[in-house]
Formats: sequence, C-alpha cells, structure tokens
Amino acid sequence: MGRLQKILIPLLGLVLAFWFYSARENFKPEMLKGKRVIVTGASTGIGEQIAYHLARMGSHILITARTEAKLQKVVRRCLELGAASARYVGGTMEDMAFAQHVVSEAQASLGGLDMLILNHVGASYFGFFDGDVEHVRKLLEINFLSYVAMTTAALPMLKESEGSIVVVSSMAGKVGFPFTVPYSATKFALDGFFSSLRQEFSIQNINVSITLCILGFIDTDRAVRAAAEVLREVPAPRDECALEILKGAALRRRELYYRYSSTRLPLLLRDCAAELLDYLVRSRYRLPAAPGTPRPPL
Repeated sequence: MGRLQKILIPLLGLVLAFWFYSARENFKPEMLKGKRVIVTGASTGIGEQIAYHLARMGSHILITARTEAKLQKVVRRCLELGAASARYVGGTMEDMAFAQHVVSEAQASLGGLDMLILNHVGASYFGFFDGDVEHVRKLLEINFLSYVAMTTAALPMLKESEGSIVVVSSMAGKVGFPFTVPYSATKFALDGFFSSLRQEFSIQNINVSITLCILGFIDTDRAVRAAAEVLREVPAPRDECALEILKGAALRRRELYYRYSSTRLPLLLRDCAAELLDYLVRSRYRLPAAPGTPRPPL
C-alpha cells in the first residue's frame, strides 16, 4: 500500500497541477501594451526573444547586456517590430554600480518602471566541479547579487506602478544537477531570496508580483554548445520559452515552468521519491570525460 501511495499521490498532483495551470491561461498581448520594461541579458538567446515579443506587443523597452553592437541590432529590430520605444545600456553585471545605473536610466528615460525582467547570466563551465572557489564567488556576483542590486534599486518604481519582477531561473535551482555546481548554486540562491522576498511583500501588503521562471534545456547558443552532446533530450525553442515567460509575468504567476512536462512534473517526486528523482536526473546525461579534461563553457 505504501508503494502504491507513492505512485498515486504524484499522479494525482500531476492531474491537479495540469488542470490548475490550464485553467488560468487567459493571457492577452494587450496586457503589455505601453508597459515600461527592463530586460537584462537581451543581446542574445531568451532575453533577445523576450525583447522582440515585447516589441510586438507595443511595450517601452530598455535592454542591457555586455556587447554594445549586438544591443544596437536588437534595438533596431524592436523598433521595426512596433515597440513603443526601445533603447539600450551596455555594460557588465560584474559591477554592482552598473546594475543600479540601468535602473536609474529607466527612471530617466521611461519615467518609471512596470516590469523588471532579470535574465542575464555569467559564463561558467559544464563539467565536474574543480574546487575553484573564486569562480563560484564571481558567478554569485553576476547571477545573484546583481539581481538583488537591481531589484533593490527598482523597487520604489515598481511599488509605485504595482509592477512585476521576473526572475529567469532553471531546474538547476530546484534540483541538484550534475556538472553545473557553481551555476546551480547561484540559481538556488535566487529561489531562496525571491521566494522569501515574496513572503515579505505579502506581509507588508506590497503589490509587486514576483514570477520565478523554472526553465529546462532551451536552444540558446550557449546552452546547446555546452550541453547538447551530453544531455539526452531535445532543447525547447527559445522564442516559445520567451513568450511563456511573458505570459506568466503578465498573469502575475508565482512560478512559471517551461517546458512543463520536463520541469514541474519531475519535481512532484522530490518529497515522496527523492532517490528516484536523482536517478531520473542522472539518466538524462551521457557521462562526460573524467575530471581534468577541458570543459566547454556554459
């Protein structure tokens, strides 16, 4: 009977979760028309696609990333697609002052802020953890502390607009994944910080939503280059992923899972069959070379 319960309870949770998730699907692009939005990490990948979707919906967009030439190209495309306005700020999130500067630029050029989409990520590796503590520290600054700095700076404007914070995270921030130890640590930190912050907003009656986006394997150039030969799955399309993120943000969902079947459903096993979940996670991988072998960047 105990083993049967372990099977039936996750299945029941699956059915209820799918019903609840589907029942709330009432997004309309008009929800984002005229909204003032910051998108970080927007020169390529998911962030770039988010910017294009926002442009089609008529938003005011401020994008940021390291490479100015790429940002200029994205801004031009956003204007072609119908953005109410589009501008960029180039720089690195290794500098906390730059993170705060981006928010100041939004206040000066947009007159306020309705949505902060935190999507940038620092370069890491895909392979066995090599004990490099300095790399973990640097990655925490980019992938976590800059998110905190931008949120803190943007909060007065978001309180005024009763806006939204969107945090692009990963399954690696919910479950221990092999070969991504530094990256996974930063994503777990995001989950802890923003989930706790959401609780405090509720206690203080602060009407600012926080949407944590739990993503699986997406076909960004960086992810495919690092993991395509190791992961036994086909990556999901970045443009579809970007649209789902915006739907979740506009509907003020607490968490967004993409793709749902490969992210949310496995998490139902965490409490009742943790070892089975660990096994399923490991089974997604072809074993990489032994420690010490050169690793591709993540």
